[in-house]
Amino acid sequence: MGVSVRFRAAFFQTVIAAGICVPGLYVPGVAGAQVVTVPTTPVVGSSNPATAEPLVTRPSTKPCTVTLYSNEAFNDYAAHPLTYTPPSACSGPWAKVVLNLDFTVTAGRQYDRTASLYLGNANIYYGTTAEPRAALSPSWHVERDVTDLSAIFRTAQTGNAIIYNIFNSTYNGGIYGTATLQFYPANLRNLPADAPDLVVPVSGANSPYELDTTSSVLSTTVTLPRNLTKAYLDVIAQSQSGDEFWYLGVPNDVAGELETYGGTAFRETEITIDGRAAGVAPVSPWIYTGGIDPYLWEPIPGVETLNFKPYRVDLTPFAGLLSDGKPHTIGISVYNANSFFLATANLLLFRDKLRAETGGDVLENTLSAEPVPYVVTNLTTANGATTGTVTVGSKRKFTVKGYVNTGLGRVETTVEATVDFNSNQTFNVATAGVPEYQNVDQTSTVDSKTTTKLGILSEQVAKHWSFPLKLDYTFLQNTDGTYTQIVSADQQHEVSESKTLNGFPLASSETVEEVKSKDTEVYNSTLTAVLAVGPTASSSSFLSKDSTGYCWSRSLTSQQRVLTSVQDNKSCLAKY
Repeated sequence: MGVSVRFRAAFFQTVIAAGICVPGLYVPGVAGAQVVTVPTTPVVGSSNPATAEPLVTRPSTKPCTVTLYSNEAFNDYAAHPLTYTPPSACSGPWAKVVLNLDFTVTAGRQYDRTASLYLGNANIYYGTTAEPRAALSPSWHVERDVTDLSAIFRTAQTGNAIIYNIFNSTYNGGIYGTATLQFYPANLRNLPADAPDLVVPVSGANSPYELDTTSSVLSTTVTLPRNLTKAYLDVIAQSQSGDEFWYLGVPNDVAGELETYGGTAFRETEITIDGRAAGVAPVSPWIYTGGIDPYLWEPIPGVETLNFKPYRVDLTPFAGLLSDGKPHTIGISVYNANSFFLATANLLLFRDKLRAETGGDVLENTLSAEPVPYVVTNLTTANGATTGTVTVGSKRKFTVKGYVNTGLGRVETTVEATVDFNSNQTFNVATAGVPEYQNVDQTSTVDSKTTTKLGILSEQVAKHWSFPLKLDYTFLQNTDGTYTQIVSADQQHEVSESKTLNGFPLASSETVEEVKSKDTEVYNSTLTAVLAVGPTASSSSFLSKDSTGYCWSRSLTSQQRVLTSVQDNKSCLAKY
């Protein structure tokens, strides 16, 4: 019998949603159905979601706290309206603004759900939730540095908290959340943050926007201030529905025999201004807690699963054009969207402190409207099986250059970037459906260099972003008629940056996160029940360092879905 990846993913998530109990692991349900606050440092012996990511660093000043919602029950398929009022005791300027989120899902049946938070139509949080089971009620804490969104926090706002959740007698895992904003006043030791002067949301109505195909576009048309100096776009594109496992995709004409998804394994986010190409954002291969095998992600979820990081596109070469007093349309689309992606973005703008009008223009733009990916299939069908490889890749280089007439003089900004994507998949798929092997080795990389010139001064900022994914899947039929599935995953995310002025180094930083997971499951002969789970093992590591001497690291390990170790700064001590 054929067993497609699409069927397996849905089946496995259904198994978890069914509330199957794993012997030897018991976590009591949440009394009173409310948020359970957990320690912000992972606890050995716990089955709560745990990541190696650091908490947001805080200034030394005493913060003012604004509660957006408390013990909110997200047990319906609706957005939850909220109101925000700036803290009167901390009116600004602020050294930092931090969003704190706490979640609990009660024990029972439930899928992972997308979670987002909007104020004034601007997204301030985006992530997904953990899955419960009959004897597991997960609780977790998330923090975000939202200082760059300070402009929207200066005035009262309405917004939405969104976790669309099917909640009934079958799917009875309730989702509860609390959200607060902390405002840290500035002083001589904690200087005011250099935050954007204006934030322009690019989203749906206080919600993410659905992109069904390559031609689907999320857009907003605005007339901006006449004195812009810098512009950036923070964008998130999240795979959903048939696109959730886009990284397992192959060309449509071989999807049937390989029993996996169509559309190929390549996706890319395109940014336009007035319909013309302006920037590119890679699509992160996030895997949610119900992805492929939910036991892989207990208690350590995939990279950024609970807290997506937006990708920042530098649109400064267009700042002069955007300052001309005319309406301009910012557009976002996902190349190869195949039902479907959700997208949201914030346009971050800086204004000239010396001039009411700047003006300028785009001098050069070599970015093409769309990528031109290549696809190579090398497959052979013989002896009742299809074996071979499928490769898809895309590489594009571009330069965008523009200028702004600032109060300090003419500033020219040149963005040069190389966007490189490659996916190699290896298959061995029996015509009868078993055995089946699918291995993924995917790398998505962006290397950019931004040069800013003012007179004799030339500043260069070089950035590297990469998100490799390795995934090995094996599905076998045993001699007794049962089935065994073995899955291993390795996600890495690396971001580095270096800055120079006229060739002299000014600063550098690097962040590397990795999550490895492996699990084995045995199913009955009719694929309707899990007979055994494990061994399950996972690990996570996070290292952050910069040229000031700062270094922070954490590593986690787990066995049989329980956290077994937490080590802080081991990598820093080994290297410094």
